[in-house]
Amino acid sequence: MQDVLRQVHVHIPFDLLPRFQEVVFREKMNLEIYFSYSVLNNLDENKCRQTAKLLADSGIKTTFHAPFMDLRPGALDDKIRRASLERIKQVFGIASYFHPLRIVCHPSYDHRYYVSCDEEWLKASVLTWRELIPLAQEAKTIISLENVYEKEPSILRRLFELLASDRVCFCFDTGHFNVFSRVPLNVWLTEMGRYLGQLHLHDNHGRFDEHLPVGCGKFPFAELFQTLHNIKIQPLITLEAHAHDHLWESLSNIKKMGLLDNRRLKTEE
Repeated sequence: MQDVLRQVHVHIPFDLLPRFQEVVFREKMNLEIYFSYSVLNNLDENKCRQTAKLLADSGIKTTFHAPFMDLRPGALDDKIRRASLERIKQVFGIASYFHPLRIVCHPSYDHRYYVSCDEEWLKASVLTWRELIPLAQEAKTIISLENVYEKEPSILRRLFELLASDRVCFCFDTGHFNVFSRVPLNVWLTEMGRYLGQLHLHDNHGRFDEHLPVGCGKFPFAELFQTLHNIKIQPLITLEAHAHDHLWESLSNIKKMGLLDNRRLKTEE
């Protein structure tokens, strides 16, 4: 499964790195490191520098996943929006140590919450990401905005159109699509394909965000990868396994399904 592992990043919370560092370094896993609010509240920058150096010396590439719990980067209340922005900024502050290829963030749009105020949400959201784009430029990274509760892609498409920046890309999360989307996959790929720069791969049965291994639920992975091959897009891939054995099952299933057979052997350009 090494041929598959070399083509993906593996999601891991920063505070779990010590527990799994042996397998990370042995297998040379490229990582998506998640920084939760609790980690950021007690951040040891010396530890960050040391960890980043160990990863870089081992040839391990990284991406980041920014905090998202309780955050509303498109909040209509500007005090809430500013508080969310300042929390997200913390991961940009340590990007210079790790040089992440992407920083995944949640725009956090939810039609059940932002009722009849899409325009206001878009205006507030644009303010947040435009303040972060220069930080991404400075860090030589890309902000990767991920779908979560969106029923269809139009609100995200409009956000990307307004931002119009090559420092922002779309992260398509297969598990979130499978639970929350009410339109088919081809609609998402048609509307968002031009912005697609990253995939979060995990599976479920369409009712709950179970984070099952790839191929253990109902997401149409074969359709996704065939479409990406047809339109000649090779986004960075992250496996969002929430259990150690699920990671290895995902890798095995990806190999059995031949999902990456048409990709060049790479983790990033």
